[in-house]
Amino acid sequence: MDSLTELAAVGGENLPAKYIHPDGINGGKDPFLLPFIDIPVIDVGHFTTPSTDTGKELDFISFCRMIAVKMGHPLFQIINHGVESLLLDKVRTVFKQFLALPKEQKLECWTEGFQGYGSDPLVTDVMVHDWSHRLRLITCPEEMRQMKYWPENPKNFKEVLHEYSTKLQVLHDVMLKAMAKSLKLDESVFLRMIGEPVIMSARFNFYPPCPRPDQVLGLKPHSDGTVITFLLQDKEVEGLQVLKDGQWFRVPVIPDALVLNAGEHLEIMSNGEFKSPIHRAVVNSERKRISLAAPSIPHDGNEIEPVEGLVSEERPRLFRKMKYNGRTHLRYYQSGRRVVDDARI
Repeated sequence: MDSLTELAAVGGENLPAKYIHPDGINGGKDPFLLPFIDIPVIDVGHFTTPSTDTGKELDFISFCRMIAVKMGHPLFQIINHGVESLLLDKVRTVFKQFLALPKEQKLECWTEGFQGYGSDPLVTDVMVHDWSHRLRLITCPEEMRQMKYWPENPKNFKEVLHEYSTKLQVLHDVMLKAMAKSLKLDESVFLRMIGEPVIMSARFNFYPPCPRPDQVLGLKPHSDGTVITFLLQDKEVEGLQVLKDGQWFRVPVIPDALVLNAGEHLEIMSNGEFKSPIHRAVVNSERKRISLAAPSIPHDGNEIEPVEGLVSEERPRLFRKMKYNGRTHLRYYQSGRRVVDDARI
């Protein structure tokens, strides 16, 4: 595994060719001068806790309809989501503390597989590598956790991640049910198709400073091979960008918000009603950046297809049935392809 921090020290002209995008990033222009995208901010706080308010169901339906109206937007920012600001800061802090450990201690969690610290395993011929390291851990259900990859230090890492992932599991079901209901479907139809209990992971991303942000990307353009993904951004350093109408936009940082985007499997299940946005992570020449993506995925082997209530003569079926396979999705990402494109009829 390359030490990106050490590579950066050799200077921009001496970076290994495998990290360089020959055509440059953003036409050679500074990606941090792109415009910000206007993303809907949705307050979901009162849907995560029980209520005796007789108007609650009407409010909930109104919320679902609002989601349907906003579906033209590639991303949402959600606030009052039930994860306290203090816990969000703890999550960021424990990852920063892990990164500050001596290299030998971090490598105790290193792996060439799908969980642990390092870089994603190469499952295809990759043209250009990402300027990032990741710590990826299955968090839900608990019996799927491989604790040998969970850092022993900092001491509270496991406790903090457990608390965070437990709250996200609740939020995940709330949001998928709301999205189903916004399409006038049974609220649990998406949950049944992907399989229960929900499978979720935590992917901590680390983007060291890079001397060539005009030619290097932290994550190449892609859409998520997931159901939905929650993203906790760095509070101080931006880097997430999304493609809309053929143009790249910067995604603003709202410190206590979570970015929510639809994955490719939700696009298939919703018969294209929810689009999975293409996005990327740019790098900074002076400042390091972190983020935490928490995606949900179908159970391996589950068949994913448009749900019956969204297919009719007026609304033809757009996608064929597909079986979920996590390794296949990594191959799509590394080769610059999208599952939804190959699944399209």
